[in-house]
Amino acid sequence: MAEEQLHLDIVTPDSTVLSEDVEYVGVPGAVGQFGVMKNHIPFLSALAIGSLYYRKGGSNTYVFLSGGFAEVTPDSVSILAESAERAEEIDVQRAKQAKERAEERLRQQKEEVDQARAEAALKRAIQRINLKERQSGSSH
Repeated sequence: MAEEQLHLDIVTPDSTVLSEDVEYVGVPGAVGQFGVMKNHIPFLSALAIGSLYYRKGGSNTYVFLSGGFAEVTPDSVSILAESAERAEEIDVQRAKQAKERAEERLRQQKEEVDQARAEAALKRAIQRINLKERQSGSSH
């Protein structure tokens, strides 16, 4: 018997990144990872920078999210993200360069360096690199 499906939408200010029926969604919530299956109780959550994954046909697929909000209903999960990238779209070289720039800004410890912004840039870069490495190492 096939698992019950729920609809997953991931949208950013620029585009619809994903719109699919899936079996399960794992989401990086602001206070920790949460999972959603069909008939989940409705709720809203802020999102952390991290990796969302969804299961469809027994296979997990990953999407990088850099914050935003999730709305869960019994039949759907809607992700409104600041930015989102499918794992296969991540440019690891660009992410490594962003990581190096953020680390350098944090090392400078100058007053004009926005500490929170540099830390967020570093976290985004690390999450992208980790997600791409996880995808490359998995056998789907």
